[in-house]
Amino acid sequence: MEFTVELTDAQSRVIIEKGCHTRLKDYMDFDGRVMVVTDDNIPDSLKETVLGQFDGAVLAEVPQGEKAKSLEIYSHLLAVLLENGFSRKDWIIALGGGVVGDLAGFVASTYKRGCRFVSIPTSTLAQIDSSIGGKVAINMNGIKNCVGSFYHPHTVFVDTDTLKTLEQRHFYNGLVEAVKAGCICDEQLFDLFKEHAAELDADSPYLEEIITRSLLIKRDVVQQDEKEQHLRKILNFGHTVGHAIESLYNLRDYYHGECVANGMLMIEENGQIKSDLISIFTKMHIPFITDIDTEKCIEFIKNDKKAGGGTIDIVKVDRIGEAYIEKIEIEEMRRYFGS
Repeated sequence: MEFTVELTDAQSRVIIEKGCHTRLKDYMDFDGRVMVVTDDNIPDSLKETVLGQFDGAVLAEVPQGEKAKSLEIYSHLLAVLLENGFSRKDWIIALGGGVVGDLAGFVASTYKRGCRFVSIPTSTLAQIDSSIGGKVAINMNGIKNCVGSFYHPHTVFVDTDTLKTLEQRHFYNGLVEAVKAGCICDEQLFDLFKEHAAELDADSPYLEEIITRSLLIKRDVVQQDEKEQHLRKILNFGHTVGHAIESLYNLRDYYHGECVANGMLMIEENGQIKSDLISIFTKMHIPFITDIDTEKCIEFIKNDKKAGGGTIDIVKVDRIGEAYIEKIEIEEMRRYFGS
């Protein structure tokens, strides 16, 4: 499967194929030097497979998790590029999950005003959602993604074989974004989770369909609203509350998808949809977070990039497959926290 994300000033090619990470040069010409950005939890065999395809490739490892998306590590990666004489015509390859993709993409977007960028997502979260769309960012002062830009990868290689060593919690964490995609745009995708959530794993015959349907939804939305002026905001279903919960727990105790799942549940007002979501998330072993400090979350929401003038845009789903945006006073968010 292959498709293209067509944007105003850029184009991203997306390849979904088993084994594609082992033969990158079969798909494109890497006419320049390569730096591979990865984290210290990616299997050595995977790093070696990618590095071995390029002469003189530079490996830059960062710590696993959101702590890698810091100004300090961002500066370190820029220094590695400078020390090794990289030009804007060279390549940065992100090999890892959503954190690595966000960080490496932001480095690529700013180094010498933009060098070439390729993504090899190795988590369900990145393969389903964050690898396309162009949002790249780092965190600052405990606020998630508050420093960033839009910068699209040249090519994204989605290979489900890279998910085989993923821990179960990480695997299900990323699938939450596919559940979200079903909620906002695709009733058939949502029904797939209702029927098969309990049996999903890296070898599931439904996995490639889930990834493909989710990415095509995101492609269609992003092509219509690249810079998130209106329509693209529907992709944030559950994220306003979810990001606040992530920040509340210092971007550490709960994973992104777990927080988004709880955010979806807290925002959802249709009883049947909420019941279905609870059933799906239970089968996917998503933790239900009950110890939430409302006041702190409200403060985090005030710093959300979607907030302004005391209001914030939230995404509502009253019927599966149909989402809409509602602007409310930030103080009104308290009712979703039960306050």
